[in-house]
Amino acid sequence: MDEVERVARRVADAERAITDQLARTGPLVGRASSPDGAVEVVTAPGGPPLEVRISRAALSMGADGLAAEILRVAERAAAAAGAVAERALAGVAEPGGLVEAGIPVADRRDDEDFGDGSYLRGTR
Repeated sequence: MDEVERVARRVADAERAITDQLARTGPLVGRASSPDGAVEVVTAPGGPPLEVRISRAALSMGADGLAAEILRVAERAAAAAGAVAERALAGVAEPGGLVEAGIPVADRRDDEDFGDGSYLRGTR
């Protein structure tokens, strides 16, 4: 078996493992809502919103304000969906493979583990 065949087999095995895992976990979605609950969004990893719910109170924001709020909430729902997918597929897919499949995963820069930056960049 040459290198190309080995890689093709690994890809096929990974696809099978992901498909099997998704069959066990069910749909992967992320949910988010505005702080006041006026806007709620449900989305799948790497996809457009599946549901957008708007309360009557949200209509008082005006068109531009409501559009901006929907975009903010949708962004958080997409991040949540990516995190759900990353957890669900952690044993069968590497983060790089998820990104290639269009599933956003959390950025894991080391200096973000402790807040907005390194203590070396702070004031003394």
